[in-house]
Amino acid sequence: MIYIIAEAGVNHNGSFELAKKLIDVAAEAGADAVKFQTFNTDITISRKAVKANYQISTTDAEETQYDMVKKLEFSAETFKKLADYCKEKGITFLSTPFDLPSVDVLKNLGVPMLKISSGEVMNGPLILKAARTGLPVVLSTGISTLADVEQALGIFAYGYLGGKNPSVAAFKEAYSSPEGQKILKEKLTLLHCTTEYPCPLEDVNLSVMQTMHHAFGLQVGYSDHTAGITVPIAAAALGATVIEKHFTLDKNMPGPDHTASIEPHELKAMVRGIRDAEKALGNPIKVITPSEQKNIVIARKSLVASKPIKKGEIFTEENLGFMRPGSGTMPIYYWEYLGKTAAKDYEVEEMIG
Repeated sequence: MIYIIAEAGVNHNGSFELAKKLIDVAAEAGADAVKFQTFNTDITISRKAVKANYQISTTDAEETQYDMVKKLEFSAETFKKLADYCKEKGITFLSTPFDLPSVDVLKNLGVPMLKISSGEVMNGPLILKAARTGLPVVLSTGISTLADVEQALGIFAYGYLGGKNPSVAAFKEAYSSPEGQKILKEKLTLLHCTTEYPCPLEDVNLSVMQTMHHAFGLQVGYSDHTAGITVPIAAAALGATVIEKHFTLDKNMPGPDHTASIEPHELKAMVRGIRDAEKALGNPIKVITPSEQKNIVIARKSLVASKPIKKGEIFTEENLGFMRPGSGTMPIYYWEYLGKTAAKDYEVEEMIG
């Protein structure tokens, strides 16, 4: 079953009550999990860090990235309350850690998995810390090449295997080992992602999902930043095992991510569309399904006499035809009858057999 993550992110605008409303929306929409972002701004973002273009256009252009993000920071205690509220609402609480202490915060909250964002693919210490928790990880791969992803997977393999002396060589060795490959298949899911908000359709490249699956042999999914819900539903049809999408209560709210998020009615429609696509994928074995069994006789044809045939007469191309319904001899046996002798008289359109 496709695992659907409703990405609340920082669309709570620093408000606990707004975060609870986002949980309500995600649960009502039928998502499997609602995900936030856990970080300590003071150790995550330099006061000199600039904002992305989309952040400049959706927030105060004069404030720094640090100032923007600091207002969106939640404490460990707040996340504990949100995790408890998720339990009440019957939806899984998840969050993305952006620094080492935040990994500990989330592990202590008992999250079932960690989500590592695209911006951390080359953050070796964070990846190693995440792997050493032993938790499964969903890794977004925006702004990354296959080589970047392979390097990250080497660190994950090393951390999961309990390595104590990290080095680039040790990571490569862990990745190449049978044990490393085995643990990655058990623990890692890769999400194709394009790190732009909103992402232009021409930059989506959904087929990269299959590329990564073939390259690494891991489960793959999709983290979506496009407008609307068409692309995540398409990802479901292409075999995504995890789909993540930002959502908000209102796209017009102030904040960096609201504009590129979908609203509650769209989230519901997306979940419904993904479930429909998942159902339609069905069984890969080509069989006649129960629903179409009744249409065999209606749609197929039978061998018939195209003109009167007397007993003892030879079946020829001139006196044999095929017409609906398909309750008689199938036309695939047409050539078996040609040249043989009729055992009885046949009227026009009478089934041969």
